[in-house]
Amino acid sequence: MSFSSDALEVFVATLDHGSFSAAARALGRVPSAVSMAIGNLEAECGLTLFARNGREPVPTAAARSLAPQARELVMQLRELRAQALALSTGQESQLSIAIAPELLGGDWAAQLARLAAEYPALTVEVLAAPQEDALRMLHGGRVQLALVFERQSFDGREGFEEVRTETLVPVIAPHHPACSAGAALRTEMLAGHRQIVVAGREQALSDSRLLFSRHYWRTDNPESAIRLIGTGLGWGFLPHARVRAQLESGELVELHLANATTALRLWVDVVWSREHPLGPAARRFVALMGEAPPA
Repeated sequence: MSFSSDALEVFVATLDHGSFSAAARALGRVPSAVSMAIGNLEAECGLTLFARNGREPVPTAAARSLAPQARELVMQLRELRAQALALSTGQESQLSIAIAPELLGGDWAAQLARLAAEYPALTVEVLAAPQEDALRMLHGGRVQLALVFERQSFDGREGFEEVRTETLVPVIAPHHPACSAGAALRTEMLAGHRQIVVAGREQALSDSRLLFSRHYWRTDNPESAIRLIGTGLGWGFLPHARVRAQLESGELVELHLANATTALRLWVDVVWSREHPLGPAARRFVALMGEAPPA
């Protein structure tokens, strides 16, 4: 019995997308070709992989059992193709990096300066994009690297290197009504005040670890958040390095709660897609970021 790379990709796509037609769209094929490929795979391995009693195919216990190894094999095949393409094409002419706006004040520019000395002909493009947008650009092939905060769940399509940590602190204008509570302010009280959230244009906030309040406004860049918070329209989590000047001047103050520690220390990752080849300059930048001392 042998499993072809094509059959494995069709199998995984059907699992991921929930139907033959959705898998076909993702693979750029017609639904009948996907259905036939699954049927041939079932015949070859002697197993029923999808129950077809309802409107959409439902993975059987056998399919669920095979899924982890099938996903890993498909990922290895994609990595092999990416590596072969990188070897055949050589050094990239351009390196595009998407950076979460909260991290624009980091040490990435110093590492790019070192990279430029080693690859003087390289063209570099730096794009600021909210984290979810940056990751979409990464997986879509628009950029080769993304500098973002750690994600809540592991995405098998991604490779990453932890490069430093960043502390996010809750800040508010000193004249905001919540400040009148002083040291007695508690999380349940804070939840009643408007929160200013930095998020991508299409990011769902329902499961965000940084969403405390029932009522929130959102913006896709931290500078807008600083302005909104500074005028007393709400409070919000921002990187300490980005609001240090406002805290020192008294324009903003850090919130301290009576019943919780609110400062949040997160890893910062440089991320790449395992499905797209990284050229030598991109790999070198990842290495340089890994060498940088923690912030």
